Amino acid sequence: MTLNRMTSVGYLTNLAGRLLVRELERHLAPLGLSPGHMPVLLALEDGSALTQKALTERAGVKQATMTATVARMERDGLVTLLPNPEDGRSTLVALTPLALEKIPAVAEATVTINALVLKQLTPDERRQFFALMGRIIAVLEAQGSEARV
Repeated sequence: MTLNRMTSVGYLTNLAGRLLVRELERHLAPLGLSPGHMPVLLALEDGSALTQKALTERAGVKQATMTATVARMERDGLVTLLPNPEDGRSTLVALTPLALEKIPAVAEATVTINALVLKQLTPDERRQFFALMGRIIAVLEAQGSEARV
């Protein structure tokens, strides 16, 4: 058996992911943002405030990653930490007005990048792509939850 990058699910999805991140960086840099901000922006774009634990779960990243991201975003004036009225031991994370102002441009960047990639596919292929990716993600999430039991 030999390794073949072009039939490796991991290699191809990783390569596609890296290329998408590179394109996203190109669009976000003029806004003073990076792809690392995206999980927080997506989770809080509706103006909500979440505990860091809830934010970590919603964003699907590790706690240490979220802690570092929130610290950088707070330093850059993109998030603010608020007292949690339900639990005095924790704080809530919310986007600042500066970050909320950037959401339309971030949304435009993601639409532009999606259009660039998806224009290569027919409408049926797009539906298949999203359905297949959903199934792959579900299998891997289930595998991960089995490993934690």
